[in-house]
Amino acid sequence: MKTIGIVGAGALGSYYGCRMVEAGQEVRFLLRSDYEEVCRQGFEIKSRDGDFVVREPFVFNNSDEMGPVDLVVVAWKATANEYAKEVIGPLLHEGTKILTLQNGLGNVEFFENLFGRGRILGALCFVGINRLAAGRISHTVGGMITVGESVETGVLDQMSTLFGERVEVKLTSDLALAQWNKLIWNIPFNGLCVTEGGIDTEELLARSGMSELVLGIMREVQQVARALGHQIEDSFLEGQLERTLQMGRYKPSSMLDYVNGLPLEVEAIWGKPVQAAEEVGVEVPHLRKLQGELARLDRER
Repeated sequence: MKTIGIVGAGALGSYYGCRMVEAGQEVRFLLRSDYEEVCRQGFEIKSRDGDFVVREPFVFNNSDEMGPVDLVVVAWKATANEYAKEVIGPLLHEGTKILTLQNGLGNVEFFENLFGRGRILGALCFVGINRLAAGRISHTVGGMITVGESVETGVLDQMSTLFGERVEVKLTSDLALAQWNKLIWNIPFNGLCVTEGGIDTEELLARSGMSELVLGIMREVQQVARALGHQIEDSFLEGQLERTLQMGRYKPSSMLDYVNGLPLEVEAIWGKPVQAAEEVGVEVPHLRKLQGELARLDRER
């Protein structure tokens, strides 16, 4: 990939975009609210793997100025997908691929319907990242990316070195399984940290009965995945809980959206898994209750 465009340069897009710059890629960042600040000061990444700065990034505040690129990396929330055609359209040429880093289900299919099958790759990011201020990103844990595609195009191998040596990239032939693996963590922790009042994972797990509830929700997600043919072992669930206990006061992205008054990705992260459970006949009372509470909070706000 000769040129890469980052759409949604918040915490996730800024971090991985800067890792690609660090790896020698030509990266163009599409920015809105942070545009002027990043123009002046660049990006500063405070990382557990060593801090670094991108002094003079290529930044743009509209798609027409950025122009066509070889790879579009979609790092905005699924709630912004309604703007995809007008924002991403001008960035495409005949051979452009689109890599979505979004949470939940249905995003790959959404972009395939909009821009055609064979263009789209999906990625799952297992990482702890927060935006401290405009162009200032904190990376506290993880970083691994799992990348797959629903239609084999021959470009998947190019993803393995895209982000440089500091980002582990795993290529998968089963993107759907990878998505359900990510939902095992995202559904309970992103959801409960919101419904419990906008708290971090450490406070959540310190509350009475919450570890048991987290595991209960994880098991429901596991059963839906299994009914769809995706085998997730019990040890994976236990490992996710143990890893979270070691993360300290981590603030999930949905909790940050909630406390900052932003829309929640209710449909992608919770709604579509509930719909999948209905289709395969799996009872998910905890998940269904959580989705209902999140939808109510989102509507009220």
